[in-house]
Amino acid sequence: MFSVTRSFPRSGSCTLLNASNIFSFVIFKAYVKKQLRSKVNHCQGQIVLRFLQLVFIFEAVRKIILYISIAAFFIPAIAKAQFETSRDSVVQLYGVVMTADSLVGIPAVSVMIKGQNRGTITNSQGVFSIVVLKGDQVEFTHVTYKSKTIIIPANLEGNQYSVVQLMVIDTVYLPATIIHPRPTPEQFARDFVNTKVPDDNIEIARKNTDATKRRILMQTTPADGGEATQIQFNKIANRAVYQGQVPPMNIFNPAAWADFIQAWKRGDFKNKN
Repeated sequence: MFSVTRSFPRSGSCTLLNASNIFSFVIFKAYVKKQLRSKVNHCQGQIVLRFLQLVFIFEAVRKIILYISIAAFFIPAIAKAQFETSRDSVVQLYGVVMTADSLVGIPAVSVMIKGQNRGTITNSQGVFSIVVLKGDQVEFTHVTYKSKTIIIPANLEGNQYSVVQLMVIDTVYLPATIIHPRPTPEQFARDFVNTKVPDDNIEIARKNTDATKRRILMQTTPADGGEATQIQFNKIANRAVYQGQVPPMNIFNPAAWADFIQAWKRGDFKNKN
């Protein structure tokens, strides 16, 4: 009978198992160092990239702040200069429009600034006044006279410019109109009788002063500011007069009953529809 015993290696001896363990540990250590070095290099690259990005952003922000500072310094001066230029270019144009042959003021002449929806008309003596800018073209037009155009001098000194504009009568030839009579006397009589003749001033005044028309206007015309204020003051005065007591009721007022009966007879309470 043989007995199997297990022998352990002495201290300081190297076996195949120990050699493999040591070799594995060395390889693992080298791998860890390599990974750590790559991580460090990657982190260094990321830090450098972040630093470059921060430097780029800082440079951009610095330039923006510089441009804003320059603009804030020059824009008020430029705006002030433009305002002064615009204010100096405003001109008060005034004058009179007259006939070229008799030097009589022409009323209702249209004074328009070309390129702008702005203008005025002359009064009964032909006098006008309008605000323009230096270099504007002002056109004078009238149905009876030839149109005229003037230019405000761009190098005008001052802010006022007067002009006496003369206009020449314009002859307009209209196409010929031929008036034909009615074919028959019967047709002429029928059209003459059925033609509606507009009311003259006397007939219009008579209709406007009619009692029925005035009553309708009183009921439908809204009150103006003065009338509304007077009504409000009357209400305040009535409340002050009857303060602390019962105000009188119109049901016992004979004058109110008389007005009610007259309005009933006139048909004021009938349905207007």
